[in-house]
Amino acid sequence: MQYINFEENSEGFSDELFMKQALKEAKKALEKDEVPIGAVVVHNGQVIGKGHNLTETLNDVTAHAEMQALTAAANYIGGKYLKECTLYVTIEPCVMCAGAAYWAQVKRIVYGARDEKRGYSTVSESIIHPKTIISSGIMEISCRQLMQDFFRSKR
Repeated sequence: MQYINFEENSEGFSDELFMKQALKEAKKALEKDEVPIGAVVVHNGQVIGKGHNLTETLNDVTAHAEMQALTAAANYIGGKYLKECTLYVTIEPCVMCAGAAYWAQVKRIVYGARDEKRGYSTVSESIIHPKTIISSGIMEISCRQLMQDFFRSKR
């Protein structure tokens, strides 16, 4: 597993461009009073799957943003493997979502802010597929602030 901070991804597109789209998804979750996490899956510079948290709406603990986006992407391409895709997510994936990305063989995972309580890295780095490239800190302040504001409003 490699850790790389890209200004531009290997397809010549800005990681920030796609993280902004993931943030739009996170804001959709916020509008539904869901934990504001958003995700998009990109292939060849095109968003092929997107999602936001729906755990409260669907009463389903597995309805995380990443799971929604990975499922949409797999349906779009007509197969379960996303070997040439990048998953952009506003917050570090949890163990479940990292495991799903492992099984889908996602090429890259790009996340905004680290999740120090429930992120996969708090358990084990080996949850990520060994060929998956990790990039973090993309629009970190915006991603973190959205989460902090949400939880502050709940107190």
